[in-house]
Amino acid sequence: MSENHHNTCSKLPISVFIVTLNEAKFIEKTLNSVRQCAEVIIVDSGSTDGTVEIATRLGAKVIYNPWQGYAKQKQIAMEHCHFDWVLNLDGDEELTSSALEALCHAMENDSHSAVRLKRIDRFIGRFPSEWVKKPNNVRFYKKRDACFDKDKLVHESAHVKGDELYLQQHFLHYGYDDIDTLDAKYNTYSTLRAEEKVVQGKCYSLLKLLAIFPLTFIKEYILCRFFLFGVRGFIKSMMAAHYAFLKEAKLYERNQKSNNKALR
Repeated sequence: MSENHHNTCSKLPISVFIVTLNEAKFIEKTLNSVRQCAEVIIVDSGSTDGTVEIATRLGAKVIYNPWQGYAKQKQIAMEHCHFDWVLNLDGDEELTSSALEALCHAMENDSHSAVRLKRIDRFIGRFPSEWVKKPNNVRFYKKRDACFDKDKLVHESAHVKGDELYLQQHFLHYGYDDIDTLDAKYNTYSTLRAEEKVVQGKCYSLLKLLAIFPLTFIKEYILCRFFLFGVRGFIKSMMAAHYAFLKEAKLYERNQKSNNKALR
């Protein structure tokens, strides 16, 4: 990045918003990656590990709000932002310098309402090779065109009116680095997703229950090329397949409990 462009980006009119709960392990890395942005808003739901102290020391505005769910917390955080362009990160993510530069250009061109970036997940101490397919997420958008679906319990993402720009630049995610943490997250997420489906009136499918594990493994390991990530790729693909299975199994469980109540 050139010195002139660096100086321009150092005062970019961008609001970064982050939802946190005990993110002391990575929050400094996250905040340092967006120190060129003009505003950083953190909505914390009761951290006890020093997250708030670190964020305050690094110049972020910290707002306490009791946990209301992922989507509701992010909507509240976004509403506190003052600039037209907003960037959403989690407290275990890091924006790369090349991604920041690309976001600068996107904002200057002003031809899209939202920007998608690739996400690279670290797993067991390493990031996958460039040949492994990466997920992409909408993280940069115009505040006035965006909102979060407050009924969404998990895997929340802003709904943005207007065109999206897909970029090859990426941000780094550290929150899936070890098996215990990823397994715990998948367990929580699968419960929330099953509850979400019940609210939507969805019923389990025996065919999906039988097929979801092998199909997800094939998708991750072969189609997304995680076989190029060695043993880590095999483990991660198996865990992704198990997560997909858990969502369907928990939906089945909830359907059965509802049927049993109806028969009483």
